[in-house]
Amino acid sequence: MKIALISDIHSNLPALKAVLNVIDVDQILCAGDIVGYYPFPNEVIELVKEHDLRSIYGNHDKAVITGDTSWFNPIAASAIEWTRDNISLEGIKFLEELPAQLMFEDVAIVHGSPHDPDEYVYPTTSPTRLEKFLDQVSKKVLVLGHTHVQWSLELGDRKIINPGAVGQPRDGNPKAAYVILDTKSKEFTMHRIGYDVEETASKTLEVGLPQHLARRLFFGL
Repeated sequence: MKIALISDIHSNLPALKAVLNVIDVDQILCAGDIVGYYPFPNEVIELVKEHDLRSIYGNHDKAVITGDTSWFNPIAASAIEWTRDNISLEGIKFLEELPAQLMFEDVAIVHGSPHDPDEYVYPTTSPTRLEKFLDQVSKKVLVLGHTHVQWSLELGDRKIINPGAVGQPRDGNPKAAYVILDTKSKEFTMHRIGYDVEETASKTLEVGLPQHLARRLFFGL
């Protein structure tokens, strides 16, 4: 089966549309943070539903549900508050029903790490800890998000993949990120696709979200 792996959409509708327009797969899996930061929460959720996209919740999704922004910086917190004020009741219900983790064939999907959805995991994380993550999920492929950085690492016959962020890349490349994985062979390819950044940035400013959120989109930071 050929699947697409994505993460961190963050209410960026033009970016999500760009990814969905170019992928041709059997299933799309998302490692969380469907909402937060950007101005299209309801439209993104509807598109996620339309494409039968399977997702877990991320830390921003959870904060939109609970209203607890105590662990967020002021800019992220203000975007969460804006989202809470503008998301539909149906959108909240959708987020509430998302699981913390997802197992799909021999693939495990988490947001931060199997231990903590708020944990930041990078290729520089100790190999011992990465091995423990793989042992915990008991799958050949562990997919995680949260860092907004696209990377992968092979540990023996097992793999850890971060598909990067659809809606707010932070690896110096402003293009939306995704991964295509063959669940049988475990072979995968990493991809980037450009989208109308100006559309998202303009709407971000129009609705009164912080300017920093709009500016960073142009630089992938």
